[in-house]
Amino acid sequence: MAVLAEQTAALWPLAVYFGAILVMVGTILATSYVLGERHRERATGTPYESGMVATGSARLRFAANFYLMAMLFVIFDLESVFLFAWAVAVREVGWAGYVEAVVFVGILVVALMYLWRVGALETGTRRQRQARGGSAERPARDSVGG
Repeated sequence: MAVLAEQTAALWPLAVYFGAILVMVGTILATSYVLGERHRERATGTPYESGMVATGSARLRFAANFYLMAMLFVIFDLESVFLFAWAVAVREVGWAGYVEAVVFVGILVVALMYLWRVGALETGTRRQRQARGGSAERPARDSVGG
């Protein structure tokens, strides 16, 4: 029973903090509701585009290559974090760590060459690539155009 009392005594500051946060958030929201402006003019809900009237829809369809490029960026960015962690601990890991880092970078280079070869790093439609002087025999990998 004494252990339960000690655990409860250790948690009451957390409960008070949580309650204070809830009261503060409620107060901020209530104050904003009471003191906030209320106007329903026609231009209130329209987006402001540097003084120009917005035209068209904001929902644009992006090509699949856009998302592929974003995923590749995230993957290679995460791998750079691994290399940074290795660089911080290079003295502690010694030659074994160096060999592992060289193998890791080698795998990255092979993966990058593969992605380059299959055209995963190409942007635009097939027609745009042809206009730039790119290869026409590569299949289009984007969902729009081509």
